[in-house]
Amino acid sequence: MNRRDFLAATAVLSLLASSPANAAKKPLVKKTLAKPVAKRPKAVVTHSPPANEVRNVISLPDAPLEQWKTYEIRSNIQLNRINGKCRLWLPLAHYKDTAWERSLEHSWQGNFENAGIYREPVADMEVFYADWAEGIASPKLEIVSQIATQNRHFDMTRRGVVAERTEVLRRCLQATELVPIDGIVRRTAEQAIGRIKDPVAMGKAIYDWVIDKVSYDPTMKSRAQTPVDDLLESGALKANSTGIALLFVGLCRAVGLPARPVFGLRMDRSRLFDSLGAQGNLCEAQHCRAEFYTPGYGWIPVDPADVRKAMHDERISDSDPKLSVFKKLLFGFWEMNWISFNTAQDVVLRGSSEKYQPFLMHPEIESADGRLDRRDSRKFSYQVTARRVDV
Repeated sequence: MNRRDFLAATAVLSLLASSPANAAKKPLVKKTLAKPVAKRPKAVVTHSPPANEVRNVISLPDAPLEQWKTYEIRSNIQLNRINGKCRLWLPLAHYKDTAWERSLEHSWQGNFENAGIYREPVADMEVFYADWAEGIASPKLEIVSQIATQNRHFDMTRRGVVAERTEVLRRCLQATELVPIDGIVRRTAEQAIGRIKDPVAMGKAIYDWVIDKVSYDPTMKSRAQTPVDDLLESGALKANSTGIALLFVGLCRAVGLPARPVFGLRMDRSRLFDSLGAQGNLCEAQHCRAEFYTPGYGWIPVDPADVRKAMHDERISDSDPKLSVFKKLLFGFWEMNWISFNTAQDVVLRGSSEKYQPFLMHPEIESADGRLDRRDSRKFSYQVTARRVDV
């Protein structure tokens, strides 16, 4: 999608917005990795467009202006009836600064014995951990993070980005537990792309195929993920956001197109559709997106799951003209009312007795009794809230 098409689509979809969002410049806050007590957020000057500014498809600027928003994300976790020592792992916002997301600082407090942050450079992941000694009746933790985001978009008129490292691209072509890339996955991917050879067009063809064939199923939100080959074999192409994103990734990898899921959390209202935002307690607001790599353009963001979710929740039919605009917009666009955690698959958690798990998007707790079921409200209380701190 070129720059003018992107902006035109944004202008059209802004008519659907439930509420506008004020823009803010990125605050110059130094990142700190470990502090026992949360720091008071610094004030940030906000910027609003002039009252007489005309915004329409005819008089659009050449490129979107920077519109950074800064959020404070506060997570509170309490455990009950824990047998013996226990350890908690919590995914943190992606630690590498990008043009659309910056992790500013983290601080925490609680009755833990030991706590800190570690990074997995190969997995491109930052994880908070906390240990509680045996005998603590109610392990507690509060962790506060400051994150700055602005909308991410792909501009097809601009080439020449720095090439990704070979080892990263190699990992993004490999099969994982949930994403096999042979058999029915490869056959489906070859059918989706036909004779297309251009990498961008291949990604677009797979994106369109996933949206056309797979339905969003909210009832699968709390279930274990199904490997993408089993999903295709079943013929019942229904999945949650993670399943839809993983299917896109698997089809891309099967035809030699590097791709990866991006696991994260919604943290604010959406300007596109109400159903694509989140407020209040965000403990169930996890959402998975995807991106694929092409030479010259780098990583291209996509979100086929949100297209299908909007169709389901907003009751948008296949013939609705909004759908065509929305599909074009979410190929190359991420609305950053969401933060990314990591792209890691088949994750090995430090200090865990388990070999690995498919991904890390939720808190994980392990005690002498094994891995705790985070849906067990008798043992696990989890509250996550987010607020703007630059307005």
